[in-house]
Amino acid sequence: MHEHILEDGTVIKHQHKKTKVVLNRMARLIGHLEAIKRMIEDGRDCAEVLIQLSAVDSAIKSVSRVILKDHMEHCIIDAIDNGDKQAIENLQKAIEQFIK
Repeated sequence: MHEHILEDGTVIKHQHKKTKVVLNRMARLIGHLEAIKRMIEDGRDCAEVLIQLSAVDSAIKSVSRVILKDHMEHCIIDAIDNGDKQAIENLQKAIEQFIK
């Protein structure tokens, strides 16, 4: 359950639909990073390590897109419906950071 508190103190609660998907992907990412760490510890070829790091980078971007889409479909729609300007400003800041 996720909640937003409006300026007037109103609490808006909702459930993100993709939480389980995101958590599963994050678990796979963590496992992949651990495998890359072992590759480095074992002295594996740098090219192989870089290829695996590229795969992790791509997977992180994919998870980020899932989170962003879910956030827009739930939090931002609720924010607009409830006049929560702070949530919209927070999304704008997050997007600016995300696209750097």
